[in-house]
Amino acid sequence: MGERSLIVQPIITQQRRTDSTPIYIRDADARLEEAIALSAAISLEIVHGEVINLRKVESGRLFGKGTVTRLGEYIEEEEISLVVVNHALSPIQQRNLEKAWKCKVIDRSALILEIFGERAQTKEGKIQVALAALNYQRSRLVRSWTHLERQRGGAGFMGGPGEAQLELDRRMIDDKLNRLKKQLVDVKKNRDLQRESREKIPYPIVALVGYTNAGKSTLFNHVTGADVFAEDLLFATLDPTMREVKLPSDHAIILSDTVGFISELPTHLIAAFRATLEQVVYADVIIHVRDVSAVDSAAQKEDVITVLKDLGVDYRNDDRIVEVLNKVDLLEEEHSPVTMLDKNQVAISAVTGQGVDDLLELITDIISKNHVAYTFLLSPAAGEAQSWLHSHGHVTGTDVTDDNRISIDVQLSAANFGRFFQRFSIHPEE
Repeated sequence: MGERSLIVQPIITQQRRTDSTPIYIRDADARLEEAIALSAAISLEIVHGEVINLRKVESGRLFGKGTVTRLGEYIEEEEISLVVVNHALSPIQQRNLEKAWKCKVIDRSALILEIFGERAQTKEGKIQVALAALNYQRSRLVRSWTHLERQRGGAGFMGGPGEAQLELDRRMIDDKLNRLKKQLVDVKKNRDLQRESREKIPYPIVALVGYTNAGKSTLFNHVTGADVFAEDLLFATLDPTMREVKLPSDHAIILSDTVGFISELPTHLIAAFRATLEQVVYADVIIHVRDVSAVDSAAQKEDVITVLKDLGVDYRNDDRIVEVLNKVDLLEEEHSPVTMLDKNQVAISAVTGQGVDDLLELITDIISKNHVAYTFLLSPAAGEAQSWLHSHGHVTGTDVTDDNRISIDVQLSAANFGRFFQRFSIHPEE
């Protein structure tokens, strides 16, 4: 097990909104459970979790004097070595709490960065995490940056047994940032080449997005038969995964699994991982996977909408978006959303497969809307052209004419029609 840890969830009770924008209040216990799940994702030993209501924020320590004293006594009694505060802490607040509690204290940003540091698999992902972690640390008065030389993963905010807390030197940090940025330029060049290669494959891209642990990877595995890491853990997927899939209609698509979104994601990470979400912007279909069994499902949806907006996707008006209400198998029958679905909503269980066929049919419909129907007459020797049409379009009918030519009715996108004509110089029938 990891370090003995106390998870603290501050709830600021005086939060109010002055405009008419709807407020999605998060359930206090659900927020604490999410913080515990985040901590469990890096194998911390959770001794206790507690919600603390704050009538006002103390600028120096966030919590009031009585709360700090009470928690300090508990920390000493239970030999707690790490406190996770599921809230943003200023450098001064963090330092003062560490002094008062005589243990390491990290905030929500540091915890998420730590998880990203452990989970990133690709070279680009690791560099992006290191950049985000350094940018975060640059604002801290006292932090250790030796994690960048270690092999254990994580972002290094929790340190290790006996590891000294060193004063950060801005010049050293900036030098490290510059080296990482140069490495990232080279990695991005390679990724751009890979993306250009993928773009030459004329298959529609279907991107899975959603709040972390909503079931994206489980759905991805169900549809593709792949073995992507999918467990009941927050941020089980960090690096994008893409697979070719044949739909029941014989359409070929590229299905992409992406990093899960989360509320209050560190600003540095949003910028760092924007590149890993770029396929969402250019996707032909965007599948928003929601955990409808979660208490905070509505608030999670708003978090996803906010991130998509930052990426330039207008959730309310973009007809590429399909909202997948996942984990319906965990709901009581009277709470099932199946009978009250909107046009681009599908209720499914990625675990049992319930509703997945309906989802694939809806994906086919959306892709087909952007296709035009053509009829081609092919000679018996034009087997390659016939195969190409089956692979890259949606064939709706075939027939053999009296002169033994093959008549193919097919729906093609404008891009694929251009590619077909360029390659085979065959005109469609009028």
